[in-house]
Amino acid sequence: MTTQRTSGRRKQAMAAAAVVAALLTTAACGGGKDNEGSKDGAAGFDAANNKVAQASLAKKGGTLKFAGAQDADSWDTTRGYYGFMWNFSRYYSRQLVTSKTEPGKAGTGLTPDLATGLAKISDDGKTYTYTLRDGITWEDGKPITSKDVKYGIERVWAQDVLSGGPVYLKDVLDPKGEYPGPYKDKSADKLGLKAIETPNDQTIVFKLPQANSDFEEMLALTSASPVRQDKDTKSKYGLHPFSSGPYKFQSYNPGKDLTLVRNTEWKQASDPVRKAYPDKITVKFFSNANDMDARLIAGDYDLDINQTGMSPQGRSTALKQHKANLDNPVSGYIRYAVFPQSVKPFDNIECRKAVIYGADHVSLQTARGGPIAGGDIGTNMLPPAVPGAEGQKYDPYKLAGANKKGNAAKAKEALKACGQPNGFKTTIAVRNNKPSEVATAESLQASLKKVGIQVDIDQYDGSQSTGIIGSPSNVKKKGYGIIIMGWGPDFPSVQGYGMPLWDSSYILESGNNNFALIKDKAIDGLFDKYVTTLDDAGKTKIATEINHKVMEGAYYLPFVFEKFINWRSSRLANVYTTDAYSGMYDFVNLGLKSAK
Repeated sequence: MTTQRTSGRRKQAMAAAAVVAALLTTAACGGGKDNEGSKDGAAGFDAANNKVAQASLAKKGGTLKFAGAQDADSWDTTRGYYGFMWNFSRYYSRQLVTSKTEPGKAGTGLTPDLATGLAKISDDGKTYTYTLRDGITWEDGKPITSKDVKYGIERVWAQDVLSGGPVYLKDVLDPKGEYPGPYKDKSADKLGLKAIETPNDQTIVFKLPQANSDFEEMLALTSASPVRQDKDTKSKYGLHPFSSGPYKFQSYNPGKDLTLVRNTEWKQASDPVRKAYPDKITVKFFSNANDMDARLIAGDYDLDINQTGMSPQGRSTALKQHKANLDNPVSGYIRYAVFPQSVKPFDNIECRKAVIYGADHVSLQTARGGPIAGGDIGTNMLPPAVPGAEGQKYDPYKLAGANKKGNAAKAKEALKACGQPNGFKTTIAVRNNKPSEVATAESLQASLKKVGIQVDIDQYDGSQSTGIIGSPSNVKKKGYGIIIMGWGPDFPSVQGYGMPLWDSSYILESGNNNFALIKDKAIDGLFDKYVTTLDDAGKTKIATEINHKVMEGAYYLPFVFEKFINWRSSRLANVYTTDAYSGMYDFVNLGLKSAK
């Protein structure tokens, strides 16, 4: 799951890190009245972190006001891949099953949504059957049928028109790629995908060619939302999706603003998941993250839709004056550098190890915001919410231990082993709209210089990532030997996190996320074994093995197991963070303490 965050002006995260860290330490240790609440009604520092704050105070009505420093990649349920889009889209889209509306780890469990219950699964794990609820309707009052669910899923096959979103369902239901997608479907009803059967309007049956132990998790993704054929505007659908949820689009100006209003045809009795407290939901997009944070602090908006933490400037102000409005969740993301093997000398494992050993990991952590605003030093590539994760206990390069300030001797030893005893030159690719990433690149540049690795930094437009770093041919052409990125789970499993990053079948010509171009038969084989393993203990063991193989290949330099400082306004009620959306606030049931 990708996250996005922009800020118009570049700010150095490292400059404010010491001040912020000191303020955070005070907050974490108590903070007196700030920890208990405040005069304006804020719940208290960390009051909504993995627990519900002000649950009983939510009132029906009012306008919930989001601010954001970046628009979604797409509001089309098939195409969206940003984490905040998946969270927000539950206002206007429903799925057969969805994440539980509970704080923390409990939120990663699944609960029925459009369906009357979780799947009835055959003994061989290949057939999943659902019955749809009574009373589920579109925004024009027409019933949502099993055919609408099937058609919405079929759109994932139309990658030539609707690229960008997750493709798990396509890969699992049609591994040979035989179905051409609904726009090229020659059947009269455009419902020719054989792996999904709709014997009547309330029954839908999935027939997998091969069992996949995470299949129901895939059906909880936004990409499994129903879409009605007569409302499908194809590539333009993201400008005005047709609602199956409690809210519908009123207006949308890309990059500027978005307004949702109540879908009057939605019935509470048909929806056990959504409370639909506000009357209206607005989003205002800013070109400058510092300006946005100032407006959040001023009370003009309720929360940041991007949910990737306040800017260094904003959080410094908030910690001094408004600690009771802040939460400090573990994000579920890992921030890292990755080494494309197509760019020499990173086709050599020892050259990759030279960078890992040459980096100052404390400096990298500081660039991200320090141990609390940035997170613990990353030691491996499996985030804490994924079963099989070991946290800092697994530290094969001693990044949080003996080598946390870097190990020049081991770096030079690795350079000699890879045939570059005098070092080499390379280029770091980094998004220009992420201040902490730019600061991280500069930290890495400074520490690598000490061991003879000369690094140029190329800042690119973060909104164009798909065609810049997501194009292996462009990466090779530009000589991007190091790419700075981050990743969180699409769903809480090693398949939902690591397969797009590490499985060779996920190497794509555009929109690629296997930046290291890993083609390891052992890793591919472990993924193949994982998807057909149905017991949780077996899955957890394989996940750990995959992580170890990835780290042994030295494809990544993890920076931090990320944490955020996020703002919640004093108006918010029923607010909590959830592991289902990587430590974000769960948007779908946010309410306001006053309907005004």
